[in-house]
Amino acid sequence: MLPVGTPHPFHPFVATIDLAALPADATDLPLPPDGRLLLFAYPEDFGDLTDMGNVVYVPAGAAVEERDKEGWAWFENDDEYQEVFAQFPQDTLRATVDVSLPYHHWVEIPEEPRWVPLPGHPRSEELADVWAETYDDIASSGRLRLGGYADQEAVDTDPVGRAMTCALREAEAGRREPVSDDLADWVLLAEWDPWIDGLEGATVHWSIQRADLAARRFDRAFTTVFRNP
Repeated sequence: MLPVGTPHPFHPFVATIDLAALPADATDLPLPPDGRLLLFAYPEDFGDLTDMGNVVYVPAGAAVEERDKEGWAWFENDDEYQEVFAQFPQDTLRATVDVSLPYHHWVEIPEEPRWVPLPGHPRSEELADVWAETYDDIASSGRLRLGGYADQEAVDTDPVGRAMTCALREAEAGRREPVSDDLADWVLLAEWDPWIDGLEGATVHWSIQRADLAARRFDRAFTTVFRNP
């Protein structure tokens, strides 16, 4: 169900989050207290820094209209895409609250060919190593997560930093509005491990600027996909 007049999202439908059903302070994000958050993505990395998803916020009480969740013309005649989409989970989401600590300890600096520790974490490498050894015994591994720190396989760099870099390049090319180049201005909105045959090792990350989150500008989120086949 999308607000009346909203353009049909370019990417496939993943999930609807009922924000009013989330416990108070369940995340580290200033999410709206009600309404629904719709997530869209295709869990593949095409290697060209492409935005691979959409986020739509439906305010409580907004006039909505039903759309065909399989109505994505860009792959409707492609058997491979259809096989992937047919495996998207159809379960009802149930929220739990868990601790989240950094899985990664480096972030790329867009202006320079180097890596630096995560902002605010001068001992980030040590902390990430300790967390990697203990999180399986502490936190659940649900397929969809809101807020916290991003996870992915095999890479020590922060996926939110990669989203910032991609968004900066998109802005420089004139394909989106200007964005901040300070990682402290960005947060992880959501993360999804689809566990789909043929796309094993894929993780989807929806990242957003803090200012856009506060302004309910979910259309300015940037979606990246990490895949370790």
